[in-house]
Amino acid sequence: MAGLSKGAAGEVIAARFLREKGYELVGVNVRTRFGEIDMIARKDSYLVFVEVKTRGEDALYEPREAVTDAKQNKILKTAALYLRAHPTELQPRFDVIEVFAGDDDPLTPKAVDHIENAFESGDLHAAF
Repeated sequence: MAGLSKGAAGEVIAARFLREKGYELVGVNVRTRFGEIDMIARKDSYLVFVEVKTRGEDALYEPREAVTDAKQNKILKTAALYLRAHPTELQPRFDVIEVFAGDDDPLTPKAVDHIENAFESGDLHAAF
């Protein structure tokens, strides 16, 4: 996969990881006027909004640190719009998947860390 960015490779890895854990992907790169959610997946009683962060071996900080309060707010707003357009009885949850990429092959990660319920949704209506 020549030319595949580290971020795109991280999303491919995260999608494989979620499927292996029994999640069903229902949306990828879901965009609204507020922003984008990398993945939306379903498992058990949850509809999971997933932010994927990929960093190389030389990164100065953990991938999860890039999911700032401002980023979380954009994800919440985007999720609220998604839920308005796609009503569900499933409980929303917000996860972060960290992909630690190797420098030699972007599709062979050094590690993957799935942080379930990485941040609270609070009242989704407050996101507006």
